[in-house]
Amino acid sequence: MGNLNRSATLGLDTFEVEPIELRPNRTEDDLQTVIRAVYKQVLGNEHIMEEQRLESAEALFRNGDITVRQFVNLVAKSELYQSLFFLGSSQYRFIELNFKHLLGRTPQNQAEIDEHVRIYYEQGYAAEIDSYIDSNEYTENFGEDIVPYPRSIRTQAGVTNESFNRMFSLLRGPATSDRDNSAKLITSIAANTATPIKPPAVGNGAAYDNTGKRFRISYSVSADTARLRKFSKQEVVTDFKQMPRQVQQIHRVGGKITSITEEL
Repeated sequence: MGNLNRSATLGLDTFEVEPIELRPNRTEDDLQTVIRAVYKQVLGNEHIMEEQRLESAEALFRNGDITVRQFVNLVAKSELYQSLFFLGSSQYRFIELNFKHLLGRTPQNQAEIDEHVRIYYEQGYAAEIDSYIDSNEYTENFGEDIVPYPRSIRTQAGVTNESFNRMFSLLRGPATSDRDNSAKLITSIAANTATPIKPPAVGNGAAYDNTGKRFRISYSVSADTARLRKFSKQEVVTDFKQMPRQVQQIHRVGGKITSITEEL
């Protein structure tokens, strides 16, 4: 797998996410790894049957006729995506999942949601999907060959701490999918209030027990702060309940979060 950067992991044991990028001279294994990653990200961790796979789109991608970005676009415009997240879902849920699946973050405010409602009503479904994938934001973060991933789990320039909390609340663990059609962020975004962080789900569908669970937050600090603390890379261990407060403190001193991992 030397041609593919595939150190991405996201599950109960870690919230650290690294991009999966398709490199030149890729092998068939590389291509299949990217295809699986696109399905997992764009379809919200939904398990799909062999007969549900988009064979025509996969063939174009494997032949080198389309890029990762174009493959993402075809999956998001497919009847499968529409059946999972558009038909039967509330409008707010559809939009918040488009942000999560295609830009790797959540909506930042009501104005962003209103803009996408307008795009859908004035230009239609395809234009709504294109508005994410054709955006400067998508290009700057993923380009043509990186699979979108939950980048809001890391500190990002211009992304608020509340966006971090919202994304964390939508990451429900590897045993669950995004098929639930009820909006999760409508109240906090509309009222511009804090989003409560709910723990992920475990394999049996029960709530992930945060009692006794501790998490290591790794972050970097500015040069001035690093001189005072002697190290530019810092870590803090906290329990789940205190995590939002620790994140706020890190941001307050100018730190940038690089990963959150569960202490074993």
